[in-house]
Amino acid sequence: MPAAPRDPEGIAAHLLLRASPLPAAEARVLLCHILGVTRERLAAHPQTVVAADDRRRYDQAAARRLGGVPLAYLTGGQEFYGHHFLVSPAVLVPRPDTELLVDTALHLLENRPAARVLELGTGSGCIALAIALARPDLAVLATDRSWEALQVARANQLRLGARVQFLMADWYEGLSGRFDLIVSNPPYIAAGDTHLPALADEPAGALVAGADGLDDLRELAAGAPAQLAPGGWLLLEHGYDQGPAVRDLLCQAGLHDVQTLRDLAGHERACRGSWQARPA
Repeated sequence: MPAAPRDPEGIAAHLLLRASPLPAAEARVLLCHILGVTRERLAAHPQTVVAADDRRRYDQAAARRLGGVPLAYLTGGQEFYGHHFLVSPAVLVPRPDTELLVDTALHLLENRPAARVLELGTGSGCIALAIALARPDLAVLATDRSWEALQVARANQLRLGARVQFLMADWYEGLSGRFDLIVSNPPYIAAGDTHLPALADEPAGALVAGADGLDDLRELAAGAPAQLAPGGWLLLEHGYDQGPAVRDLLCQAGLHDVQTLRDLAGHERACRGSWQARPA
């Protein structure tokens, strides 16, 4: 594709987009971000002049995208469960597959008013905030070990107006009381996984979990009985090939009704299990 012509006075947006090396949808999103306009406005006014300074910013951002930087980091935001979330390189980019956790959490809590919910490793806060926005009656606590991630989560809370308490903690560290639901999208990629180079711009601490990718899932499953109320649920996202291993972890922890959930592509993506208190 030929390069868009250079003009010190600027270039029409449709010409710049036509010559962009990015996929058309990404090119439009990026240019709208640079110009500070909506996609609808840009589509209605394709002759909008992109000034030289904005053209330079666009070209730089497009080059970074071609180098593998997630589009969400370049625009500073990502859609998730019908809401727009701020993101930064301190947090994972929210992914559509993870919406399964929100759907499942809301289903499990349908008949539990004012239930207590704990999200571990909240990152951008997208899971906890999406749950809280759908069910304002719930008492939602979300934790993360990263101070930088919590700043992103709190910024999203302020924008969206959801009632969530955020706490800096390492998994179950320092928590008190019991919860009706514990949900987490923890690190679950093995240290030598061939997919990691493609994720180099995202925080490794939110991705990698030991030699087999199960270190954090083991800790979350083992610690759940001490934190779950009777009849409470543990809900964990995992890798597409980790379903059998995670089911075993939940069963070893003494959880009941263990079940694997599939994502939109049909892959095993999450496991849930219920805690039944042992008789005194």
